[in-house]
Amino acid sequence: MLEAEAWVAIATILFLGILVYMGVHKQLLDALDGRRHRIQAELDEAQRLREEAQQLVAEYRRKRDAAEGEAQEMIASARAEAERYAAESKIKMDEFVARRTQMAQTKIAQAESQALADVRAAAADAAVAAAADILTQTTRGKVADDLLAQGIRDVQSKLN
Repeated sequence: MLEAEAWVAIATILFLGILVYMGVHKQLLDALDGRRHRIQAELDEAQRLREEAQQLVAEYRRKRDAAEGEAQEMIASARAEAERYAAESKIKMDEFVARRTQMAQTKIAQAESQALADVRAAAADAAVAAAADILTQTTRGKVADDLLAQGIRDVQSKLN
């Protein structure tokens, strides 16, 4: 009789023969091929998604760089605008101070001329009064009165 190992070998060969006859090896190979195709499709999809993600990252970096550049331009523009406003403000302030100084000098000159005119008028009045006193004391009568009136008119017209 055959030994147990021989029966195991015969049973294994028969089992494998039945599997081959039923086409299990083709089904197993088809299943492995299908799995390989699914894995390959998933790898291809992953590669496509990775490339798409890299493109998006690159696009967002370009946009970020562009936005940073635009922000720098805006900052530079704002600084230039602020400097221009400061220069204009300084010019306007200088013009304002110059106008106010000129107005003050004009007012001072007017006040000086008014004060001088007031002093001259007071001096003329004093001179007229003094002349009237002197003439009244030195001359008497109708001639004195006529001379006095004429002298007062002359002095007033010349001093005013």
